[in-house]
Amino acid sequence: MNKLFLRNMAEDLQYDDLPPSWNTFDLETFSKDKKLWDYQQDAVKNAIKVLWKYYEDFIDYHKNERVVANKDRKARFLEWYKDNGLNQEDDLDIKLDKRKRNIYKLLMEYSDDFPQENGKISYEHFINRMCFWMATGSGKSLVIIKLIQILIQLIERGEIPPYDILILTHRDDLIEQLKNHVREFNGANENQIILKELKEYPEVKREPSLFGTTVFYYRSDNLSDEQKEKIIDFKNYDNEGRWYVFLDEAHKGDREDSKRQHIYSIMSRNGFLFNSSATFVDPRDIVTCAYEFNLSSFVNAGYGKHISILKQEIRAFRDEEDYNREEKQKIVLKSLILLTYVKKFYEDIKNIRADLYHKPLLLTLVNSVNTEDADLKLFFRELKKIGQGAVDEEVFRKAIDDLVTELKEEPHFMFEEDRKIKIDEAELKNIKKDDILNYVYNSSANGEIEVLVRQSDRKELAFKLKTSDRPFALIKIGDISGWLKEELAGYEVQERFEDESYFENLNKEESEINILMGSRSFYEGWDSNRPNVINFINIGMGEDAKKFILQSVGRGVRIQPIKNKRKRLLQLYNAGEIDKDLFDLLKDKAFPMETLFIFGTNREALVTVIQELKKEKSKESVTQLSLSKNPDIEGYPLFVPTYRLTLYPILRAETELQFKVSEKDLEVLCKFNAFVTDDRVLLMRYKNAEPAKIKILREGIKSNSNLNEYFKVDNCVNDVKDIDLLIQRFFDYLNIVPEEFEKLKELKDEIKHFKNIKVYLEDLKDLKDAIEDVGFYKDESEKNKLEQEAYDKLISGEITIKEHSEIIQKLGRMAKEKEVEYRNKKLKIKHIANHYYIPLILSADEKVDYIKHIIKVKSEVKFVNDLEEYIEKANNRFKEFDWWFFSKLDESLDGIYIPYYNPNINNISRFYPDFIFWLKKGNDYFIVFVDPKGTEHTSAERKIDGYEILFGELGKEKLFNYKGYRVRIKLLLKAIGTSGSSGKYNKYWFNKISEMLDKILEAV
Repeated sequence: MNKLFLRNMAEDLQYDDLPPSWNTFDLETFSKDKKLWDYQQDAVKNAIKVLWKYYEDFIDYHKNERVVANKDRKARFLEWYKDNGLNQEDDLDIKLDKRKRNIYKLLMEYSDDFPQENGKISYEHFINRMCFWMATGSGKSLVIIKLIQILIQLIERGEIPPYDILILTHRDDLIEQLKNHVREFNGANENQIILKELKEYPEVKREPSLFGTTVFYYRSDNLSDEQKEKIIDFKNYDNEGRWYVFLDEAHKGDREDSKRQHIYSIMSRNGFLFNSSATFVDPRDIVTCAYEFNLSSFVNAGYGKHISILKQEIRAFRDEEDYNREEKQKIVLKSLILLTYVKKFYEDIKNIRADLYHKPLLLTLVNSVNTEDADLKLFFRELKKIGQGAVDEEVFRKAIDDLVTELKEEPHFMFEEDRKIKIDEAELKNIKKDDILNYVYNSSANGEIEVLVRQSDRKELAFKLKTSDRPFALIKIGDISGWLKEELAGYEVQERFEDESYFENLNKEESEINILMGSRSFYEGWDSNRPNVINFINIGMGEDAKKFILQSVGRGVRIQPIKNKRKRLLQLYNAGEIDKDLFDLLKDKAFPMETLFIFGTNREALVTVIQELKKEKSKESVTQLSLSKNPDIEGYPLFVPTYRLTLYPILRAETELQFKVSEKDLEVLCKFNAFVTDDRVLLMRYKNAEPAKIKILREGIKSNSNLNEYFKVDNCVNDVKDIDLLIQRFFDYLNIVPEEFEKLKELKDEIKHFKNIKVYLEDLKDLKDAIEDVGFYKDESEKNKLEQEAYDKLISGEITIKEHSEIIQKLGRMAKEKEVEYRNKKLKIKHIANHYYIPLILSADEKVDYIKHIIKVKSEVKFVNDLEEYIEKANNRFKEFDWWFFSKLDESLDGIYIPYYNPNINNISRFYPDFIFWLKKGNDYFIVFVDPKGTEHTSAERKIDGYEILFGELGKEKLFNYKGYRVRIKLLLKAIGTSGSSGKYNKYWFNKISEMLDKILEAV
């Protein structure tokens, strides 16, 4: 099964279309220094959409509602899953086994909430939950805290029940990390989160906080159904299951066999359960996954470094194998050589601009630290010898040759089958021992190692060569005492007087540390962009070791080419976040900086890393297909509009935008205006309130008129209900900075969805064959011409009989349309000569879930079919144009849109029409946006308003002179049946393709 049902279901809902009390949140701000990245905001949006579906769309929550309402919600929730393809055979039910007495007895105690039937409990009773499958290092903790903030706001708005919130995680250091994040969050937010241990629950309920919202926390593994010193009995805190429970990596144990998992469900049985992890395998977690951004997605989306797991093993450090000194030295040299290689590129980049990328770092993670021949000691001893200059030239050259031999074969990166390692072979071969001294040891000459310690820190040791004044390496372990007494006896030890930790400063630009060594004492919660090489030495095969490997790899993949831009260079360039000049300067130097090279000690451990990481990738077997740009388009100018922000917000700008309110809300505003007459109250109560804004508010509502410059009654706008939220929305509205038309430009990369067709299937042969055959389609005369050319080449000896046969077979297979079927849902592959890319992929079933970024919405499919049928007519009006082309647009990937004011979100939204046409007749040139969704009239009229502000003039289209053409930009919407709009909007609607052409040509 392994299918992310809830994510797909949530993504079909539009966040912007939710009622105001559900979509008026600041999703970006976390603290003074942190903002949520777009993928983190997407995770929060999906959570909000699911909660809206659960607490409003299924059964609208009301204060003091009966428990049965929540049971009905669960039943409706399960039905929604079934509507989206969850089958009976997927069998998520909890099977009861009397032999597992503890679990059986526990569940039977709650039989009213979890009724059994035929020896099992329907999953319906556990379905009030959602999971977040996010990579280590992707900021799951920030998402949890942001979501808690939103839950608190939803409770205040009366949209969800006012239940307590509990965070459960499985280690003390993770609890400390949570506290640090909350402190950081509280420093920038008025609504404070007050963390209290679950044991303090009775006291908190007796004396609730007056200065914020209490959120409880506890160690998940210390929650049980019995009471001991640290173990607490959850029944003492059950509160009839009225909890919002957040699990942070607290899902250990099989769902049916782990008592704790059932305890979490029991505590949240009348509330909601949120489960976050970097590693999910249980089908119940995967089905209820509301957002997925695991390591595979993290890397593929460009947020992480490329991952290269080298075939060469660190075999010389195997406990059971006796390798000579040269072999041990050679493997250490390999990691130092790779680090030097990357640092050379870093130095080149720093010469271009000082604030780019990160200082490369070698991270060595070991299994043993303090035993006689501990892995860390063996590695350190080799570092010492290399620093002294005790390196055999032949060993050094062999280390480089081994690396060159493997890397010049261009092995694929993990998760990125279409990307290979590219190295500068000459640069790698030319690395000298002096380069390692310079780039790794921070020295120009060999020397003995000195130890740097500080009395206030017994967990870290720094090292430098006596020939240098800068440290180069750091050991971070639980206790350095043993090392100082044994391994470092006889070394010169310097006591540092400054109290700054090398480890704490590791991410700062001034840090000189190039090698970080340790075990597991620092990897959890440690965030750094710096690792480019990781050594795993004797990390075993146990479950903890597997997780350690996965999480530390996750810690090593972060990337930040430019401050506050955490994507690889190419993705930043494609998104327009850096200019071409900078991209061109960096593109040949960025690859090593954006790669994480990994060495493993033994083959079993290495295979573990590969298999565990690939397991995440294979959950849904995602394959990305790329269709082809239509070659017939080459040479034709295709123009698109671009926009820029206006100079001033609505408060100070001349604009036609108006704040839309329902008649009911306007009445409430007028009563409030009459009741609260002191402006100082508004200044104190509302964020961003200013005298000028308050004056506009007073003048706008004093007459209860819908003709005011800033207000307009629109009864299609949802009632806000909350007067504070309504007034805050108006003040926020006056801060909006609209977009305005800037210029026309030639189409470049604005349409790119056709290069990113994602397919969630194992066997794609039929689909790929159909795409190739339809993509190659030629009309009969062109086909005959190609057959004749092939025959002539055969006769002249230019091609062989076999090559001729292959050409004829290919011509015989080509077709204008083909059909393939998967999971009882058919796809049509069409060749339409005037389309921007070929072929088009259409589905008649909107719920097709195994392929993304195709045409599947019923109205869009019908439009394409109608268009194709119309083109076939001898008298079609397209023939009146010199030339024309069109393209499907995809709002999730393409960059062509019309900005408009959206009252639902009280901000500027982007309207992405479904199609764009380019048509040229003489000097008249038309850009026509076509949207065939004719049922969303209110939304459509707002989008038309936005279009008219930008491209309308006195009831007609503005005329733009560009490159010798008279360019008009039109918007047309195809009605469904007799639907459409009346009044001034009527001219934008059409029913037939011929009517669309009539409306375009009427301007000529």
